[in-house]
Amino acid sequence: MITGAAFGIGRATAVLFAREGARLIVTDVQREPLLALAGELRQTGADVETVVGDVAVEDDTRRMIGAASERYGKLDVLVANAGIIPLGDATEVTAGGWDEVMAIDGRGMFLSCKFAIEAMLPTGGGAIVCLSSISGLAGQKRQAAYGPAKFVATGLTKHLAVEWADHGIRVNAVAPGTIRTERVQRLPAEPGGAEYLAEIERMHPMGRLGEPAEVASAIVFLASDEASFITGVVLPVDGGYLAQ
Repeated sequence: MITGAAFGIGRATAVLFAREGARLIVTDVQREPLLALAGELRQTGADVETVVGDVAVEDDTRRMIGAASERYGKLDVLVANAGIIPLGDATEVTAGGWDEVMAIDGRGMFLSCKFAIEAMLPTGGGAIVCLSSISGLAGQKRQAAYGPAKFVATGLTKHLAVEWADHGIRVNAVAPGTIRTERVQRLPAEPGGAEYLAEIERMHPMGRLGEPAEVASAIVFLASDEASFITGVVLPVDGGYLAQ
């Protein structure tokens, strides 16, 4: 199951899992883009179920996870990807903005992992891959709400990995640098966005932004049996950003 699958890293991950022969539950709050993705994947022969919902809403997230067991009898992999990326410093972020990002990127990730673990326990385990960020491992400007929310993802990954390792459940995360998602491509149209994007691109030693497919490859690896002795890892996919 992949949350936030309609765009960006989630979409690229769904495409790659489908190419590898996975049976997919794809979820998002945006119905039409999600249905369009499912239609494209089915044209390649993929077995895909869609669930429209909000990971911050407990009943929605329970329903998403339940769809895997109902359709396929079990849940082997969760990619907890759904999230929003607001930009702003501490003077710009409102209390409401803080609550929104924590609800989706924090509470939503916790609920996704919680219900996935409950589904995996009776069937012998599985793998969870959370979406953290370089902002969840190091400080960045204009990330006053988003960065702390991604520290939630990093912490949740490590604690759940230790908590459930002896039950056959592996929990890892990827920490992408700045990735050329649809959201990032819209930045130049926002106040200060073009300058921010130019600055952040220069800060990546490889001299470019990443592509969603590059993050998807790391996610699929961490979810696969090839990573069978890896848990509690937060893997940077960042063009060298955190190596500085």
